[in-house]
Amino acid sequence: MRCQIPVTSTRRILCVFPAYTPSFGTFAHAYPLMGGVKAFMPPQGLLLIAAYLPESWPVRFVDENIARATDKDFAWADVVFVSGMHVQVEQINDIRRRGQAAGKVTVLGGPSVSGAPEWYGEFDYLHVGEMGDATDRLVTLLDESVARPPRQIRLDTAERLPLSEFPQPAYDKVPLRRYLIGSLQFSSGCPYRCEFCDIPALYGRQPRLKTADQLLAELDLILRQPVRPAVVYFVDDNFIGNRKATRDMLPELVAWQKKNGYPLQFACEATLNLAQQPEILAMMKEANFITVFVGIETPDADALRLIDKGHNAKLPILDSINTINSYGMEVTSGIIMGLDSDTPESEARLRTFVDASNVPVLTINLLQALPKTPLWERLEKADRLDHDPSRDSNVRFLMPHEEVVAAWKRCIAHAYTPERLFARFIHQMDATYVNRVKVPVRTQLTLTNLRRALVLGFNIAVRVGLLSDYRRAFWRAAREALRRGQIEAIFNMGFVSHHMIRFTQEALAGQQNASFYALRAEAPAEPSRRQGIMAAITRRAA
Repeated sequence: MRCQIPVTSTRRILCVFPAYTPSFGTFAHAYPLMGGVKAFMPPQGLLLIAAYLPESWPVRFVDENIARATDKDFAWADVVFVSGMHVQVEQINDIRRRGQAAGKVTVLGGPSVSGAPEWYGEFDYLHVGEMGDATDRLVTLLDESVARPPRQIRLDTAERLPLSEFPQPAYDKVPLRRYLIGSLQFSSGCPYRCEFCDIPALYGRQPRLKTADQLLAELDLILRQPVRPAVVYFVDDNFIGNRKATRDMLPELVAWQKKNGYPLQFACEATLNLAQQPEILAMMKEANFITVFVGIETPDADALRLIDKGHNAKLPILDSINTINSYGMEVTSGIIMGLDSDTPESEARLRTFVDASNVPVLTINLLQALPKTPLWERLEKADRLDHDPSRDSNVRFLMPHEEVVAAWKRCIAHAYTPERLFARFIHQMDATYVNRVKVPVRTQLTLTNLRRALVLGFNIAVRVGLLSDYRRAFWRAAREALRRGQIEAIFNMGFVSHHMIRFTQEALAGQQNASFYALRAEAPAEPSRRQGIMAAITRRAA
């Protein structure tokens, strides 16, 4: 539904989403292989706001991961809306400066300002919290005037709009062809309280839900777009946060896929105890889920309990990964280094885990404390927060900082040595890919898909197969895929490896942050680098 507040004025709204800093999970280095792809996935939250605004208010949407908002964009607008995450704070404030320099009133909402409003003292309006009564008050104020207020106005959401009343995201406002994957939301919130995570504070521990009909209507809307990504990512904080709701929704999703000839693949984020839900796993397989991001964090069971993530240790981690693989879903893993429980031996255990898990993509980050988390509160009391922008993390580790960073570099070098990376992909061919649902070939043989495959195949053959310094390892893995008849695996390996290996090389040279969430100043070797997008597809782009 749209905003129900009656308005008397017409306001031109410019929605600008800031660029992301590069990370392991952005896959930004691989975009040129796709021919036209510029960003990871559409920012779901800002697209919802764009759809909620009064129908008589024209909306223009700019994602600066694709193209920078121009002077003409700002000149067109009456109001500039911005949203983003903590890691985008520099880019968020840059958009504000440009908007205000053009004489426009600026409004900031989303997860970063909701977690740390004190960081944004120069915005004209702050929208703190989710869409709801604060959004309606903002509409009323802007309907009355678009002059910049004499002092900042802060609007806090007291009553959230139920997800069942959310509008369909304004997918028509963004060029979906420019995104690697699409985005979709079914639930919000997570019942767990992992020490480092801000989701419970921002969105609650009782997951709130859309209806299955809403979800399918949004999928229909995506299908109606002229060109769309082949994979759609559920941006839910935890796909099984409400297991009953997930079990009830999945049969509807399976029926939609069958009715439409399986036009899409799906990915999501879930806790590792998904492996204990065979009924859900079976339906996810039938619905054509191909990837699950899991925050494994550490292979050390005692360390998991110390960060309130003991649910990861209910079953042996490697057994859980194997179980998920057996349903055709590749696991992508989040790993954290710099935990209080880490010792000089933790590095060796992590490297052993990387090899034993056979997880191809692991986003290995240094611990970073986020506002509104138990970790932040604990470290603040202990005077262990350090906001020096030259550091790779704002945490004063119990081990020397330089040792932790050096261990991180050795671990990513180990994980993304080409021979090891491709060996893990070869394992997936037998452990995972063969277990996926067989979809109708005729659905995949569209002109768009064929064009994409030709462009991607040519670029992989040239840039990876001929010009890269890891081409021998790639072709050995490609031969294994051909022997099994898994052509799609060759495309996947070429795409992923191109980014992961190049990003690792840059990180080892000190040109990339050791944490996606870090606000470290730019490395001297590349002072202008502030582009890229979302890391490890772990958090919603709101």
